Amino acid sequence: MAPLSILTKYMKKQDYNNHKQYVPGFHFVSFGFLMAAFALSVWNLIGGEGELTGRITFLLITIYLMLTFFYFRVFALKAQDRAIRAEESLRYYLLTGRRLPEGLSMNQIVALRFASDDELPNLTEEAVASGLAGNDIKKKISAWREDNHRA
Repeated sequence: MAPLSILTKYMKKQDYNNHKQYVPGFHFVSFGFLMAAFALSVWNLIGGEGELTGRITFLLITIYLMLTFFYFRVFALKAQDRAIRAEESLRYYLLTGRRLPEGLSMNQIVALRFASDDELPNLTEEAVASGLAGNDIKKKISAWREDNHRA
C-alpha cells in the first residue's frame, strides 16, 4: 500500500465543509512570526534607540520577508492552477469528447475539479451558461471527488 493511501485511509472523507487545506506551520505560525517581526520593526523605527539606518534596515528586511512569504504562496498556487486546468481539460475531453469551454474562469475550473465524472459535464455547462461562482459550483456537487494532493 502506498504511503499516501495509508494516510488517506484514516482521514475524514472530504466534502464541501472540510475541503480547504491549511498547513498550520505555514499559514499560522510562520505568518504570525512575520507579523510580529513587522510590528516590532515599526515599533523600533518609531520609538527605538540607536542608529536610524539600522532601524530602517530592520523594517526593510521585514517588508522584504513579507513580500517573499506572499509570493511563495502566489507562485505555488499559480503552478497548481496550471496543473488543475490541464487535468480538468483532459478529464472533460475524455468524458465528453469536447474541449473544456473557454468561458470558464480559473475559479470555476478549480471548483469543478471536485465534481464526480458523472456531474462534471452538466455542472460545466451550467457554470458557463449561468456564470456560477466557484463556491456555488462546489455547493451543487453531490458526489464529491476528493483532492488530497493540493499545495
